[in-house]
Amino acid sequence: MKKSVKILLFLTIVSINNLSYSQQSENFPSWFDSVKLGIMIHYGLYSVPSYSDKEQYAEWFYKGLISGDSLRINFQKHTYGENFSYFDYMHLFKSELFDADSWLSLFKKSGAKYIVFSSKHHDGFCLWDTKTTNKNSMHTPAGRDFLKELKQACTLHDIRFGVYYSLMEWDNPYFRWTIDSEGLDDYVDKYMLVQFKELVDLYQPSIVFADGDWDFDYKALRSSEMIDYLEKKVGRNEVIVNNRWGIGNPYGFLTPEYSDGIKEKNRPWSECRSLGRSFGLNRNSSLEDYLSAEELIKHFIKLVSLGGGLMLNVAPAADGQIPLLQQERLLQLGEWIDINKQAVYGSKPWYKSIDMTPKTEYIYSPFIDFDWVRNSPVKHCTEDNFSIDWENEYTPQKNETLTFILNADDEAEISIFESKKLKYNGKAVKDKELEFSFDFQKSKVYTFVINYKEKDVDAHLHFMIKDKKGNTSAFTTNKQWKGNLSWQQPVVCYTTNGNNLYAICLEELSDNFSFPLEKEPQRNMNITLLGSDVRNLPWQYHNGILTIDLSHLTLKDVKCKYACVFRLENYLKE
Repeated sequence: MKKSVKILLFLTIVSINNLSYSQQSENFPSWFDSVKLGIMIHYGLYSVPSYSDKEQYAEWFYKGLISGDSLRINFQKHTYGENFSYFDYMHLFKSELFDADSWLSLFKKSGAKYIVFSSKHHDGFCLWDTKTTNKNSMHTPAGRDFLKELKQACTLHDIRFGVYYSLMEWDNPYFRWTIDSEGLDDYVDKYMLVQFKELVDLYQPSIVFADGDWDFDYKALRSSEMIDYLEKKVGRNEVIVNNRWGIGNPYGFLTPEYSDGIKEKNRPWSECRSLGRSFGLNRNSSLEDYLSAEELIKHFIKLVSLGGGLMLNVAPAADGQIPLLQQERLLQLGEWIDINKQAVYGSKPWYKSIDMTPKTEYIYSPFIDFDWVRNSPVKHCTEDNFSIDWENEYTPQKNETLTFILNADDEAEISIFESKKLKYNGKAVKDKELEFSFDFQKSKVYTFVINYKEKDVDAHLHFMIKDKKGNTSAFTTNKQWKGNLSWQQPVVCYTTNGNNLYAICLEELSDNFSFPLEKEPQRNMNITLLGSDVRNLPWQYHNGILTIDLSHLTLKDVKCKYACVFRLENYLKE
């Protein structure tokens, strides 16, 4: 391809190494680790208001009402009336455009091999014909058993059927989660176990994604009994459960949420994340809150190269239709997978999963008061494992003593300099904020330096000033805070399948594609760009670098926009 920029990966590259990869234990069915992509669906009463703050989960709408969240309370009051309550949404839950066959046809085109549907979320509303509660979809204008319809459609489209099931409920007569201190045993014995066994008997799901467990020991929840019942009904070689069954739970595949991927080798895992920032549909979201096709495809590649998979959530509207933007993203991902499926399905991670190169970018802000939650400061930066070195100057107009608060997840260190001399140094770490006072002298120039490090899961950084009454506000000066944002950007990912190694280029192709390769290939090794009719691409190997000559390829030969896969045939053969 005639481009001026070449992809050359030499000393700047950092590699993520998986030194060994163990097969799953006998407790996990073999199919799960090979399929790589599943679709999670969050659909329920919360789909009617479909509203929250941009960084909140919209499916937690009811919890916001219970806990006094003014944003959700005022939205419901102004939209539906002063006396409207959460379960009044049952009267508005019509699902007039829901079509299980259309959903499954779309999911099949996305390349997914299983679904996980929200049978019941934390609000306690069930989407099947259950005898355990009247708070179910049969008692709404929809009048439908969604699990029954989806199970039938899954069978028709040869996709495994799974359910999301919340162990806890915020408002149950036996026990109100986060409110009551007594009643858990009655809730488990008389309600949850009965309901769960009913669900299993009726639908025999291949996957159960439990949730809402984190406040309770798995023995108190009797999780072992539930999982044992499920395995006997469905079959141990078929059914798989996740790891969210209570504190101390030894079972299940791992479920990182909105992560940068994990490097677990002895246990299957699948990251769960939505196309947007909420699992339930949030009409308060903007376009930039959604993954682009490029971001989605590259993130999926990264997860697969690390040995995991993706459980990609879609959020239908209350009428049962999956929004068109979400449909488009699924189809775009499916097009990429269809061309490159041999590097995906049944693949294993190589000892070296990803080659990465350092990236930096300056960002500016009048204050440091950020709550990125599951995101990053800029969209193209990784959500985990980034750092920001902030700097600003302050010249007081009088002698004064100011009190500051520094709060960070995961870690932040602050230094204050005067004439390049260090005058103060302190550190804030997760769950432990730093509060300190500092004496400033009039007209002297002070330099603030804050070094922030984000590791995984949530991300926030707040640098506040505290007045004598205890009120806090973001600390500002006459100048902008300048931040040097740093992260590691994946440029090449690797998977293996049989004797073949697959090198996946995440950058724009040029005349040559070069990457480090420790073992010298056999001279008769054949290299193919998947999706192209051109075989046996010319290549050279020199000083540990493999260079593939792409100069004779045309744009018609490259079928993938965002990531191209090169198959090194029999490279792994001894």
